[in-house]
Amino acid sequence: MSNFHSHLFAPNFLRLVPVAVFAVLLAACGDREQAEPAPVDAGEDERPAVYDAQVFFETVTYGLSHGGGHAFSADGSRLLVNSDRTGVFNAWTVDLDSGEFEALSDSANNAIFAVSWFPNDDRVLLTGDVGGNEHNSVFVRDPDGTLHDLLPPGDYEVAGQQSGLRFEAWQADGNAFFLTSTERDPQVADLYRYDAETYQREMVFQNSRELPFPTRGFHVSPDGRWLSLDFHHTRYDFDIYLVDLHSEERSPELVLTSPETEIVHRGMGFTPDSGKLIYGTDEHGEFFHAWTLGLETRAIEPLIEGDWDITQTRTNLDYGLYHSPDGRYRMAIFNADSRNEVVLTDTVDGRQVALSFLPEGMLSQPRFAADGSRLAIQLERDTRPTDLYLVNLQEGSGGRLSEALNPAISEDDLVESEVVRFNSYDGLEIPGLLYRPHQAGSETPVPAMVWIHGGPGAQSRQGYNPVIQFLVNHGYAIYAINNRGSKGYGKTFREADRRAHGQADLGDVVASRAFLEDFDWIDGERIGVMGGSYGGYLTLAAMTFEPEVFDVGISIVGFSDYASNIARGGWRLPRLPAAWDEMGHPEEDAEFLRAKSPLYFADQITKPLFVAAGANDVRVTIDQNDRLVEAAREAGAHVEYLVFEDEGHGFRKRVNRITAAQAYLDFLDRFL
Repeated sequence: MSNFHSHLFAPNFLRLVPVAVFAVLLAACGDREQAEPAPVDAGEDERPAVYDAQVFFETVTYGLSHGGGHAFSADGSRLLVNSDRTGVFNAWTVDLDSGEFEALSDSANNAIFAVSWFPNDDRVLLTGDVGGNEHNSVFVRDPDGTLHDLLPPGDYEVAGQQSGLRFEAWQADGNAFFLTSTERDPQVADLYRYDAETYQREMVFQNSRELPFPTRGFHVSPDGRWLSLDFHHTRYDFDIYLVDLHSEERSPELVLTSPETEIVHRGMGFTPDSGKLIYGTDEHGEFFHAWTLGLETRAIEPLIEGDWDITQTRTNLDYGLYHSPDGRYRMAIFNADSRNEVVLTDTVDGRQVALSFLPEGMLSQPRFAADGSRLAIQLERDTRPTDLYLVNLQEGSGGRLSEALNPAISEDDLVESEVVRFNSYDGLEIPGLLYRPHQAGSETPVPAMVWIHGGPGAQSRQGYNPVIQFLVNHGYAIYAINNRGSKGYGKTFREADRRAHGQADLGDVVASRAFLEDFDWIDGERIGVMGGSYGGYLTLAAMTFEPEVFDVGISIVGFSDYASNIARGGWRLPRLPAAWDEMGHPEEDAEFLRAKSPLYFADQITKPLFVAAGANDVRVTIDQNDRLVEAAREAGAHVEYLVFEDEGHGFRKRVNRITAAQAYLDFLDRFL
């Protein structure tokens, strides 16, 4: 066992001591206990039952295997999934005949995620970290439960930096797989080829701080020959390099760039025959569409176009375009006004394949079986958490494999969002998702919260959010604003907050209050603001720099010191110069950054504030929250502070998520 992971098996201690037990055991977990609904008022027939927080989080999260690995077992009989059925994410299999789930891991503390089946046998790749610290490794799990840590022995605890391994791709013949590693330098990802039998590895591409180092931009062709690299100049300007891994030099060749203007070029993988690179670009219009580059000819051709961006998701290999291994089927997923729009094409005859037999909802993360005959896919909606479905492409049929929604909840008591827009302070149209509680009416107006997503540059999208549904169920309207700078609405909108974070986008948040006041079912005297990560920062900025606008604020893992976060690379941007271009230079623009850092103006906070944080957060170090809370309290502000000792940037454990949600509600009930 490597030194890096020796403490994964240590006991669970209190704050600032490594958190416990990553032990992966061969043990099936029993059915979860369902919480009973807790109606608060019997009321009239049209009023919903009102549930406690536990009921919302006793839903189960299901997801297909991470990062583009094989979801179907070698014999096609089982599916590899991730789930928090036990309260902590673990790796599971589901038998496609019986529907039975079996646990591959049984961690009680640290989230473990399934990555991929081995293509020719029953071994599995797993990944995980300790307490959310993002120092990840990748493990091979044998059928008997034996683990092989693929990270060599060493000390990789680098404060504020991501270190360890990440899965990138399988070689199509199944003889090798590729992992990126930051063990040599936490800011530089190198590519290794691992032998699938011996686990012996060789570095096939050594990165450099002088060369492009794309921490999220590796794609390897199915034949194992070609590597594509995204070079990140700024958030608006990406180039693509190609590396021939069969050559001796293995030097990057710049193949896609726009030297006279800022254009996004991002790798999306390769065609199944390894003949073309697939890449996404906004070079030809407002939106991000798919094109191809011939690897021998260098010919460029359009592949997928539409009226919206092809979806760019959170995982490294999921960019909204998927192929079956035989190349017959191609699925494109568009980000259509915060909702997924799916186009499945049979490339043999060019016809679109209807999936109308599936329920209405957001489809995502498709995984094809090796022979292309079946498809596993995720489906969710605002009122239903993500469930897994199995589609038979030959028969045109499909069925659900999981039941994510807690049966103690009536779906009729939950709320579907509505896409609404308003004109901001300068006339720019701002979209967002509005959740109206069942209790709300012109005679019974309700308080409201503006919900700010993270990023910067992320997006609030449709789908089940237990915190939002919990607060809405208790009578709080939620407006999930997609302020300027959010993705999904074209590059002009995305770039509208450049070098103006905490100012231009904050203006949208502030302007949304007047918009909400115009709804007769919202109480215009009771409106607050909340958000996570960058949304937590904007919440702090609103409470500090616009202290009289919102009546309360809730900051979740938000940062308070702009310059410090940029200097540390807290946004996970692959290159610090890119962060400086986007946000400002921590030294050259120090005064500018300090002027919009809530930490230094905490004495301006006048309204009640709630701060939630993870002690192991490597993106926003806990001292930023400690100092902000202390300074605000010393100035006389009412600040409540919740710190989870075993969490990082976001809360993964169900018990902690329940605790946090209940704390938010208690705070709002007292102050809003």
